[in-house]
Amino acid sequence: MASQTRVKVGKIDAPKVHGLDHETLIRLYRTMYLSRRLDDREIQLKRQNKIYFQISSAGHEAITAVMGLFLRPGVDWFYPYYRDRALCLMLGVTPLETLLAAVGAKDDLSSGGRQMPSHWGHAKWNIVSKSSCTGTQFVQAVGAAEATLYYEDRPKALSQAKKAPLGNYVNHEADEIVYVSGGDGSTSEGEFWESLNIACGKKLPLLYLIEDNGYAISVPVEVQTAGGSISKLVRGFPGLQVAEVDGTDPFESYSACKEAVEYCRERRGPALIHAHVTRPYSHSLSDDEKLYKSGEEREEEARRDPLSKLALVLVREGVLDQKQIESLEAEIDNEVREAADQALVAEEPSVDSIRTNVYSPEVDPSSAEFEARPHFHDAPKTMVEMVAATLSDEMARDERITIFGEDVADASREDYLKLVKGKGGVFKATAGLQRKYGNDRVFNSPLAEASIVGRAIGMATRGLKPVAEIQFFDYIWPAMMQIRDELCVMRWRSNGAFKAPVVLRVPIGGYLTGGGVYHSQSGESIFTHCPGLRVVMPSTALDVAGLLRTAIRCDDPVLFLEHKHLYRQPYNRSENPGPDFTIPFGKARTVKEGTNLSIITYGALVHRTEVAAAQLEREGISVEIVDLRSLSPYDSEAIAATVRKTHRVIVAYEDMLSWGYGAEIAARIADELFEELDAPVKRVAAMDTFCAYQPKLEDVILPQTSHIIAAVKQLLDY
Repeated sequence: MASQTRVKVGKIDAPKVHGLDHETLIRLYRTMYLSRRLDDREIQLKRQNKIYFQISSAGHEAITAVMGLFLRPGVDWFYPYYRDRALCLMLGVTPLETLLAAVGAKDDLSSGGRQMPSHWGHAKWNIVSKSSCTGTQFVQAVGAAEATLYYEDRPKALSQAKKAPLGNYVNHEADEIVYVSGGDGSTSEGEFWESLNIACGKKLPLLYLIEDNGYAISVPVEVQTAGGSISKLVRGFPGLQVAEVDGTDPFESYSACKEAVEYCRERRGPALIHAHVTRPYSHSLSDDEKLYKSGEEREEEARRDPLSKLALVLVREGVLDQKQIESLEAEIDNEVREAADQALVAEEPSVDSIRTNVYSPEVDPSSAEFEARPHFHDAPKTMVEMVAATLSDEMARDERITIFGEDVADASREDYLKLVKGKGGVFKATAGLQRKYGNDRVFNSPLAEASIVGRAIGMATRGLKPVAEIQFFDYIWPAMMQIRDELCVMRWRSNGAFKAPVVLRVPIGGYLTGGGVYHSQSGESIFTHCPGLRVVMPSTALDVAGLLRTAIRCDDPVLFLEHKHLYRQPYNRSENPGPDFTIPFGKARTVKEGTNLSIITYGALVHRTEVAAAQLEREGISVEIVDLRSLSPYDSEAIAATVRKTHRVIVAYEDMLSWGYGAEIAARIADELFEELDAPVKRVAAMDTFCAYQPKLEDVILPQTSHIIAAVKQLLDY
């Protein structure tokens, strides 16, 4: 593995492209050489155990540096991947800033020392925080490009976004475009193909750069990609301009980049450049390419070095002679050395800072600010009707709000709206909203859950307020990577530079005849232990209105779980509480006062618990019922108060007996309130079906009123 770069004049096969003046040629060479020397310095520091990881951009410098000539920092939007060092340097990222990331310094602008080096992020230059996940950036870039077109038609939304927290980084220019890049390996991910489907369908101003160095770590491109060429596979996408170039040749790259950028700026649709580059160093310092690359292949890569190619042109064209090149290199070497010296003595982040920027520091949805009195009007509404009413009120107030998902529109074919009633969601929760607010604010998405969430992240990063729907909780799993590794931690991993306050509406739960195993799941506990994500589950129409409005107005991502069994029940209806009614997160509701025993519950079990309590009341047993409503954060004070009052507690929930959300609440009660208990904490839940034995049918039924009554009596007899 190389640890020192020195340019040697090599062979160049590309034709000369006129139009590049001497200043531009020198700038290109300077940036490419600077990128390589930063790689080399990081390698040296890693071997000295002064940094913890290194992943290089060597061999990719020509195409990425040239791309920087056409893209505008602070105007265009960028989703670069970890080998885009030369591009980021062209945009304005400094050598010191790159090395502050390498040492994990407090002042690292990309993440405050929270991510590995070369995981770019720079709010000033519109470089959106990059995670380590492969391919997730593609659908987020789609969402960012959708925001570009949205702001062009709705300047009021842009004005509102600028007034929101972090609004100083929200911007829009008439001919801006979005850039996204990835290696050849990332094109094997589903999000890449999902993003192309949407980008071409909507003719988005999105520029893809696929940097094909022939390997995804050790897996060669012919194993990654059928036929070994991604550009051949994507040429069938309508409206997609495709160019395949030698990405080690700055002149061939220049022509392709210029044409692609112009294509996107002219709003003709997306463009994709397939650039063949080299990877002269191993994938990272955790990899050794000698284990899977032949010596002959490595020598061939060395002969295609982009630095050598450009150095030859500079000499041939009389731009610089060899001494001037060496002088320029020496200047850059000194610059890198000084930046490294500064980075090595930079202050490290404090241990306590790990909790900073997990949630919004400006908006606290659990605060008294969100306590509001209802002002009732109109006829009582069911839960599902209240969802639509609340969304409509909020859309009228905030033009940043977009609603999308599968089947959420009334009719995608706008001319049909005069002929049909319209769908508005499989449960009718968004019925009428497209007719009222337009196709650009309420629209259907392809059946692609990862894309739904990823697009929402991209929109929210740009300042919009997407309210996206996953049609059934059972189908949320394709989006898990986007939710857990992207949505939840966007604010944290960028150290507060970016945010993604998305609202994800998700119907959840069982108790529906014919739902089967793929329309009846609960799994809220999986999401409540995702830092950065708020999780709520209302049980009444009134709580839907208050909590959904809080979810939209707060500045964090929210998973809004709507129990589909409760959608049209008559017992939980409510009059409309008005367009300003909000309920704080983390504030439980005491459904019924009692003295003998407490039941802590949420969702569909609230009403079943009420029915059980009414029957027990006739037998002289007084039960107190607490509806958590908000699962993360949850109301620990309300739990403590009811336990101290009755000294006996049941946690009733619709999930697995083991490792479910109620199991965690029961464990915390036993741990924190043990002295207050007169009997063990009792759990009533759906029986755990993931056991070693085959459960009998009666073991896997959902919790019913009879189960709750039996548990109460058992606990009182203890």
